[in-house]
Amino acid sequence: MTKGPVDSARVPRFAGPATFARLPRIDEVERADVAVVGVPFDSGVSYRPGARFGPAAVREASRLLRPYHPGLDVFPFERVQVVDAGDIAVNPFRIEEAIESIEEAAGALDARLVTIGGDHTIALPLLRAAARRHGPVALLHFDAHLDTWDTYFDAAYTHGTPFRRAVEEGLLDTEALGHVGIRGPLYGKKDLDDDRRLGFGLVTAADVLRRGLDEVIEALRQRIGDRPLYVSVDIDVLDPAHAPGTGTPEAGGLTSRELLEILRGLAGCRLIGADVVEVAPAYDHAEITSVAASHVAYDLVSLLALRENT
Repeated sequence: MTKGPVDSARVPRFAGPATFARLPRIDEVERADVAVVGVPFDSGVSYRPGARFGPAAVREASRLLRPYHPGLDVFPFERVQVVDAGDIAVNPFRIEEAIESIEEAAGALDARLVTIGGDHTIALPLLRAAARRHGPVALLHFDAHLDTWDTYFDAAYTHGTPFRRAVEEGLLDTEALGHVGIRGPLYGKKDLDDDRRLGFGLVTAADVLRRGLDEVIEALRQRIGDRPLYVSVDIDVLDPAHAPGTGTPEAGGLTSRELLEILRGLAGCRLIGADVVEVAPAYDHAEITSVAASHVAYDLVSLLALRENT
């Protein structure tokens, strides 16, 4: 039997500890099938800082989440034991050391992880931990930006480089890589050429508009197949109207409805882990970004719950 969220009929949603979706802490249960874990780290950002406060903001915004997901027809917190595993605290001054600490801590958690960042640098150690368990994984990357650049200011480890490093390290199945929601100016055409050579397929924000959700979802599912899948969501994949609280906003993005529907279209895929990153609450308005990110995380937890034991 699973232990679920605090009963909102007994304790008001605005009261009590702000664990994700008011779920039990990992030390309050005997086992954990899915763990929501925070990584409050933003030392890899290239523009606006503040994503270190993302995990706390997303947890606070998640108080309103409820136990039944009608879009996926699942009670995720009853189907599997979901917990809040707290934060992975890492060195904010040494990026390489922080990456090693995240990899070690993620590997030590005996559960499927939905990780709340933090900036996108954290995806690399999370993928290292995932690949140790599953071998090279398929990747769906939701973002305004490619994040396959080589370096920034000669630094190899930043929030704009994790997926180039992941390909170089053999963590990813290069037959099953995809970006979704890419848009905005680039440094040059070489960015796209390099990205293609790494193995990535591209679904731009304009493609989602023109092709429609059903066609995009089908194309993504065909690309993934039945491979172990990791999903990485940079909240700036959403238009700034839907996610102003982020470090590198770009006009012309997805709506929160479009993003959630694409994620729900992955039901049945072999999801093994996910992250939601780049929520910077200092730039948010009325918790718009944090609320969106909490629902994205809830959908990812629900997808993992659907996949568990099937």
